[in-house]
Amino acid sequence: MTFFQTPHKRYNPLTGEWVLVSPHRLQRPWQGKVESRTPENRPVYDPQCYLCPGNQRAGGKQNPAYTENFIFQNDFAALLPESGSQDFNEAGILVAHSEKGICRVLCYSPRHDLTMAEMEEDNIHRVIGLWREQYQELGDNKDISYVQIFENKGAIMGCSNPHPHGQIWATQTIPLEPEKELIHQKKHYEEHSCQCLLCQYLQAELHLKDRLVFENDAWVVLVPFWAKWPFETMVLPKRHLAHLGQMTEIENKGLANALKVLTTQYDNLFEVSFPYTMGFHNQPVDGKEYPFWHLHLHFYPPLLRSATVQKFMVGFEMLATPQRDITAESAAERIRTMPLVHYRKQG
Repeated sequence: MTFFQTPHKRYNPLTGEWVLVSPHRLQRPWQGKVESRTPENRPVYDPQCYLCPGNQRAGGKQNPAYTENFIFQNDFAALLPESGSQDFNEAGILVAHSEKGICRVLCYSPRHDLTMAEMEEDNIHRVIGLWREQYQELGDNKDISYVQIFENKGAIMGCSNPHPHGQIWATQTIPLEPEKELIHQKKHYEEHSCQCLLCQYLQAELHLKDRLVFENDAWVVLVPFWAKWPFETMVLPKRHLAHLGQMTEIENKGLANALKVLTTQYDNLFEVSFPYTMGFHNQPVDGKEYPFWHLHLHFYPPLLRSATVQKFMVGFEMLATPQRDITAESAAERIRTMPLVHYRKQG
């Protein structure tokens, strides 16, 4: 057996964390939780959907009859811009701080029946333009330090509405995951003669090719060496970019192409509308300099063996170290070899 076919740990230099890889466990029979398939036959317009054009939202406001995209303040926002500034501290142990923020929803399309995989690249390109605008607009707010652009897709990811949409949360402080990545990118930069961590990592992956899923002139999609989730991927620009606002028009179109290909391959993997959480990690917007920050996009899908078997982080993974059975290399090969024509259009 080769080294990667035996139990081993892999290091994530972005977060300083380890993941246990146990490929031999794929031989065990599965008698765990099986999710039921979600029906995919949705109408172009749903009169009951609070995100469709012209409909009333859950908070009582009326959507305009939008024909392309629609952005609005989340009616049930997790953060509020007028939270004030308060602190709680009991003996340095029970500590809390108020947190301001802005939460918005971005509808990708007026059509209720589409997902990103089924949208045209031009439509995805327009969504990317709105992500850029929102990052820059919210980043200009003096009360905001970080802008998190993300999407939850699928009911098993907690998505309450199948209408194609994502969210933008702008926070007063830098959240935990970007903060961990900030610390380790900065550490690498200072210890390696001002070399960017993800630039170096990307060059290694382009040389080895074992975990590559897709690349075009501007972007690379790969399964990270340290991936925790079975079919986790990372999308990286080939040029050193700190945030979406630095992209050229060629890079905008290249990203639309990469997202179209990846989401199509995901759907084709198990012939299901593939659930995931995805999000951009742009540099913070707190006014400081971050020459070491490299823009990247994470996809965290939960499906493990099929369209109905979900991966859970439990037991040892919650109490000790995350663990995976499928190696990053085999996951990349499975995604990479999927057709580029969506399974619902094949034949």
